[in-house]
Amino acid sequence: MSTDVKIAKQVFHDKLESQINTVGAKLDTLKAQAEKTKANAEINAIAELLPKKVAMQLKLQELKKSGEDRFQQAKGDLETQVAAFENAVKGIESKIRAH
Repeated sequence: MSTDVKIAKQVFHDKLESQINTVGAKLDTLKAQAEKTKANAEINAIAELLPKKVAMQLKLQELKKSGEDRFQQAKGDLETQVAAFENAVKGIESKIRAH
């Protein structure tokens, strides 16, 4: 694997890891707010997202170890999952703010 590909993989990994961690931190904050206001629907929605966060983190670690061909294929899948995760958290956030 070329140095350029290794660097690109590392940059991509770091970017997605940062996104996952940032959104995960927001999710933790929203969970605390939902518990404070006893917003049960949002608490349940958050509980459903937590395993997805863990799964994305595991997939990201696997991606880091993957070869170039597998990397290109999995890159798009993981970007899509992270975007969906961010949107779900934003949806929960807007519902909690409406309480």
